[in-house]
Amino acid sequence: MTVRKDSKGRILRRGESQRKNGRYCFKYVDARGKTRSVYSWTLTTHDLTPKGKKASPCLRALEHEIQRDLLDKVAPNNMTVYELASRYTETKTAVKQSTRAAYKTILNFLATDEFGSRRICGVTSLDAKEWLINLQKIHGKRYSTIHSIRGVLRPAFQLAEENSLIRRNPFYFELATILTNDMVTRKALATNQERRFLAFVEGDEHFHRYRDAIYILLNTGLRISEFCGLTVEDLDFKNGSIRVNKQLQRTSNMRYYIERPKTESGIRYVPITQAVTECFRSILAQRLKPSSEPVVDGVSGFLFLDKNEMPRVALHWEKYFHHAIEKHNRIYKDELPKITPHVCRHTFCSKMARRGMNPAKLKCIMGHSDINVTFNTYTHLDFDDVREDMLKIGCKGRSTL
Repeated sequence: MTVRKDSKGRILRRGESQRKNGRYCFKYVDARGKTRSVYSWTLTTHDLTPKGKKASPCLRALEHEIQRDLLDKVAPNNMTVYELASRYTETKTAVKQSTRAAYKTILNFLATDEFGSRRICGVTSLDAKEWLINLQKIHGKRYSTIHSIRGVLRPAFQLAEENSLIRRNPFYFELATILTNDMVTRKALATNQERRFLAFVEGDEHFHRYRDAIYILLNTGLRISEFCGLTVEDLDFKNGSIRVNKQLQRTSNMRYYIERPKTESGIRYVPITQAVTECFRSILAQRLKPSSEPVVDGVSGFLFLDKNEMPRVALHWEKYFHHAIEKHNRIYKDELPKITPHVCRHTFCSKMARRGMNPAKLKCIMGHSDINVTFNTYTHLDFDDVREDMLKIGCKGRSTL
């Protein structure tokens, strides 16, 4: 995977580039379909203009103005909600392909929904709230789906407000104040649940083939797309680590592509235990050599291939987990909760937090961009975990009296 960076090592967005003399450039397509470019000696407002060069707005500020200008080209008096959302998503030049696919789904929905044909100048906050409530109560849309739809419309209407196309953003309210949140809170597996799940998989005549992969996910904290993107070259048994610098994705029309990790912090090396190393060795030993190694965006050597000799993706593993849990709960009265690859990641993070790993170090292993995401894991520790630490601290404090 090729990630374009500037001379300071910062990842450049789509359309951005840096010339040999250090000057930044942003290429875009204007409202008439013509390719244009803007230039600046600085990328962000934090940069200093090179000595001897004329100061000007940074490139990212110029990009923001361009996006606003592109939005302004649409006739405001006749603009519909769908047209506004469409124009807004067109200005989002730095998003990933998966995000673009999500935008397309939302636009397809707005194209057929009556609300999408309404004029933006006539939409009130009450209209917006009633529509979202109806999506959940009448049309049965899940909270997460509505959250995504509103996630496009709120910033789209905000741009319209900033450009004086409307007087006020009708979506400027908290979604939780009007809708019931039916999203299931992710819970980390308890130690006994983790052991039971692994024991069941290991002893099952069908699912035992996935035991090594499941153990790795439970003991590395990898995102499933990162795990699918691992290649033979990413494994470093000598130093006891794995390199995480890409994600393997597949679109709904079965097109495979490589994407950089979710955040810049996602590019990392993850240390592995001897047990995890043995799992990887077992996987390599059982890996069937295909007639022709599949290549995705120049990357080859993927660890897991399907029956068509193509790399396995997240959907494969989600199905394996689902069927394994389904079979377990048919056999045993003491059922296991829903377990997904992401629950494995969450379980690993909680497990490391429970064992006292420094949050800053855990953040690096998890590839979190914000340490608050890591800290949130600590809210899933149970009473016994907290009580044990409290007693330890209490004993130390008493000894100093």
